[in-house]
Amino acid sequence: MHPALSVIVFTVSSGAGLGLIALCALFGVFEVGGGLTPAETLLSGGIGLLLTTVGLVSSAGHLANPKNAWRAFSRFRTSWLSREAILAVLLFPFALSYFGVVGVWARVPEWLISGLGIATALLALTTIFCTGMIYACLRTIRQWNTSLVPTNYLLLGLALGAMLLTAILAMTKGAALVASATLALIALVGAGVGKLIYYFWIGQPAGPTINTATGFTRAAVRLFESGESTGSFLNKEFGFQAPSGLIAKLRLAVYGLGFVLPIVLSGLLLRQDGGVGIALVAVLCAFAGVSVERWLFFAEARHVVNLFYGSQRT
Repeated sequence: MHPALSVIVFTVSSGAGLGLIALCALFGVFEVGGGLTPAETLLSGGIGLLLTTVGLVSSAGHLANPKNAWRAFSRFRTSWLSREAILAVLLFPFALSYFGVVGVWARVPEWLISGLGIATALLALTTIFCTGMIYACLRTIRQWNTSLVPTNYLLLGLALGAMLLTAILAMTKGAALVASATLALIALVGAGVGKLIYYFWIGQPAGPTINTATGFTRAAVRLFESGESTGSFLNKEFGFQAPSGLIAKLRLAVYGLGFVLPIVLSGLLLRQDGGVGIALVAVLCAFAGVSVERWLFFAEARHVVNLFYGSQRT
């Protein structure tokens, strides 16, 4: 699949923003590590909503006709894209109410604050899950049609959100810094293991081949005419293939930037050998690594339509 920049920005930015919103609400409701101050809640919530908005707006850039983006809300019963769009919009009033009540106007019953916080966290996490399911439900792309995809989206969203929250608490010297850094470590390790399993799984020979597509299974099949090979939307959008050597190098970059360096830097924060600078570098490394991971997520996908253009397998 062609890795469009708008979709990469959408999935990385919205995933990080939603992960930060969910963790901010959960840390506040359950007072994890001592909880967050009103100022920390407002700052974390504002950054989370900003990243989520940037991601959602950038997703329209992949549409041939962006003015038809409203149609994404019309198929809630059958479309994961529609479910994601509706839940994302529904999240905003709950999140704004929770962050506003906690950060500005605290004269509200405790049960209402807790209810708003839990609803905000659940909506944020469910929206990330729906984003992953947009791709996981596509049976025509073997590399996406697995429960590993929404699992990885959730783990990476929580990892980025935890890294952002850790950086914010490092700046404010918040009481929950140790808890946030510990959670970031756990999420990063979990996401790294999940991604390793995913890479192993897509590397196994499986799925349809040109033999199973044509029904000729006793010998190798070679197409003499592969349709519109001079250039169509299908073989441009679905026929993108990166060199195997480049993919191997980028996978190393994913683990180096996205997991190893952030884990080491988060460990330094836990030992209190570093401060704001280390936390910010860890966030930048994590975002760079996940951006490369998301590019590979699209670049390594193989649509079954490629069999029509002569590919031996998907």
